[in-house]
Amino acid sequence: MYNPQVPTDGHSPAADAQRGSGAQTFGKAPEQQGNQRIRHLLKCFGLRTSLIRLKVIDALLTAADNQRTLGVRGVHSHLLELGIPLSFLSVREVLKRLCSEGVITLNADKSYSLHEEAAKVLDARGRP
Repeated sequence: MYNPQVPTDGHSPAADAQRGSGAQTFGKAPEQQGNQRIRHLLKCFGLRTSLIRLKVIDALLTAADNQRTLGVRGVHSHLLELGIPLSFLSVREVLKRLCSEGVITLNADKSYSLHEEAAKVLDARGRP
């Protein structure tokens, strides 16, 4: 008789969980690690974690890794490409708040980058 709780492929769900198979192994682990680093960064600066802060900082880090800079429009466009429907004003306000708290810096060309102190915090946590 068929039992839906028993796997039919010969694998035990408990054994798969112990081995770390599934989405965590291939898809989520790097994102989780990156988010943990950004969460730690925000905590060090006395800021609460929010999805928009995580995504904005991640967009700036990604741009920096690719030797690019992003302004407000660039960050907003990047988030829209990722399917994150945030308003331009929300992105601008988050960037202004992160600037005022010293997490990021507004450059002369109106682009944003991680502040030196914030970069030190991330480097201490181990950049991938």
